[in-house]
Amino acid sequence: MPSVAGQVIVITGASSGIGLATARRAARAGASVVLASRDGPLLERLAREIETDGGRALAVATDVSVEAEVEALIHKAVARFGRVDAFVNNAGVAAYSTLDALPLDEHRRIFETNYWGLVHGSLAAIRHFRSRPGGGRLVNIGSVNSDVAIPLLSAYSASKHAVKGFTDALRRELLASDPAITVTLIKPSGIATGFPQHARNHLREEPRVVPPLYAPEIVADAILDAVRHPRREIVVGAVGPALAVPLAVFPRLMDRLLAAAVPPLSKSGNPRTANDNLDTPTGEARVHYAHAPGLPFSPYTEMQKRPGLTVLLGAALVGALAARRRRRTDPFA
Repeated sequence: MPSVAGQVIVITGASSGIGLATARRAARAGASVVLASRDGPLLERLAREIETDGGRALAVATDVSVEAEVEALIHKAVARFGRVDAFVNNAGVAAYSTLDALPLDEHRRIFETNYWGLVHGSLAAIRHFRSRPGGGRLVNIGSVNSDVAIPLLSAYSASKHAVKGFTDALRRELLASDPAITVTLIKPSGIATGFPQHARNHLREEPRVVPPLYAPEIVADAILDAVRHPRREIVVGAVGPALAVPLAVFPRLMDRLLAAAVPPLSKSGNPRTANDNLDTPTGEARVHYAHAPGLPFSPYTEMQKRPGLTVLLGAALVGALAARRRRRTDPFA
């Protein structure tokens, strides 16, 4: 699949944020997009907008926590476009709360959507990919919180740990049985979407994503790159990798630093809003965060999408440094 054009791409959580940004970008690139979320009327409007702009789109109201609805999503996509080439598991919900104050039904709802919804989508997509020649692309949206769990998004972090474990295990199984089916895990850092307003909030003020924030279009580009080229994993933004080494070397110190720094950074100072999407859709087709646009570029993410060029540039840099050192130490240079 060297190009997105002509591909049929199913995207869950497509009514806002990263999912909507991905659907619009894919449609402009020539893909046929299948938009899935719980909000059927909103999806229909978004699909009409895409088709008015010259794209091809199908809206399918889907609650990914219900396995039968995900199966129906695949069937409707095939009925309309003849096949599915790529399936993007993007739907997600969250809650801002300490674990002891988070009601268990809300904790379970987060896992029903973030983990079980992704399991339903992954297995349904694999069954379809196995039924057709050429395999397919499975793209699962995780988070850097699968590597760095943070206070106040504790249940969300736990669900993303589960997503990472499932995705890594599934990839390894398919490498042995169905190598034509590729599995990519996308791990966004803080993204400037409506995530804080859409999350269930048990704080006294409106929450915010811990900065720095990146534009959702960077994640959309990473997703479409994974549709074009087999990738194991793409991290959007460098925050998670930057914390990986100190977490491995100084885990207790990092525990204390994260415990002290994250809660105040997670509070915006703005008044609380009550319109969350944990149980029902918000009805908002919001892509961007209301208070910040997010960084438009991530060099670290671009390096992962161009590994060959990155290796060449790294080798050139090492060579240049070595040559400079030789000139300094060689009296005849």
